[in-house]
Amino acid sequence: MIYSFKNDYSECAHPRILQALAETNLVQTDGYGEDIYCRKAIELIQEKIKNASADIHFIAGGTLANIVVISSLLKPYESVISAQTGHIHVHEAGAIESIGHKIHTVESEDGKLKPTDIQEVLDVHTDEHMVRPKAVYISNSSEVGSLYSKKELTDLSQFCRANHLYLFLDGARLGSALTSKYSDISLAEIAELVDIFYIGGTKNGALFGEAIVITHPDLKSHFRYYLKQKGALLAKGRVFGIQFLELFKDDLYFQLAQHANEVADKLAQEIQNQHFKFLSLPQTNQIFPILPNHLIEKLQVNYGFYIWKKIDEQHSAIRLVTSWATQEKDIEGFILEMKKVKF
Repeated sequence: MIYSFKNDYSECAHPRILQALAETNLVQTDGYGEDIYCRKAIELIQEKIKNASADIHFIAGGTLANIVVISSLLKPYESVISAQTGHIHVHEAGAIESIGHKIHTVESEDGKLKPTDIQEVLDVHTDEHMVRPKAVYISNSSEVGSLYSKKELTDLSQFCRANHLYLFLDGARLGSALTSKYSDISLAEIAELVDIFYIGGTKNGALFGEAIVITHPDLKSHFRYYLKQKGALLAKGRVFGIQFLELFKDDLYFQLAQHANEVADKLAQEIQNQHFKFLSLPQTNQIFPILPNHLIEKLQVNYGFYIWKKIDEQHSAIRLVTSWATQEKDIEGFILEMKKVKF
């Protein structure tokens, strides 16, 4: 059987979440996220982000979260700025364009945006004959595994606020970002610096689900209408509440993310010991080693992963993603397979 390093949601869900869902299975609740479990989970997340006035809504997945959030931020003539590697640009089948909004992409070596990148877009779009940039989309961790430092996010936040732009953070892998040994920012600081973001559950041990957190007061009104209109207001919203309550009541969320980072770090160290380089600095549970193509072919016999980028005729960068469920033996098996190949 092939072991997959393709993503961090190949496994179904952490056993504690399945147990909590089973134990509450026959409890009757109100629908559409107005049940006791969702209310408790919301209060717990508000406590974790140190913001009791934040609005929190649960949604099934990251792409849907991006569609709902961006459609709520923008008027029909407004647009969003993203790194060229951004999920909304590359991996969502034109979802944002399909709801009528242009994405301005910025070239970025590390998958992150800087104030100067955004200023370049603003300088070009100056009047009513063009779309009006209004939102900035970032990911932490990014699609190439990089992280925003506290200073970088602070600079970005200050720039966006000075220029009346909404700052939206895609947190599909926020747990991995926050628990990285390279991170110097907290969940509460994220909540303070951005206008709206989401806490990803799907890629960190949940069955499915993300928690959208709205801190900007102008963005809170009637948000549930956007959820309903986009088919995102789940009748059995309790399923979200039960999961996020389990994830945050004793910091299981952070423990799972830290485990994914630790096994990824071990994998990166072992690959480095074999004298291979990386496309980007390994910082989270996504790592991008550059390997000879003949070695990649051998590894694909027993392991699943994506070939991320062609480097030259003989080498390519691959993406390896670890999860809350990745075990030491999975890492050791991959490294052993690498060592079998004679160069």
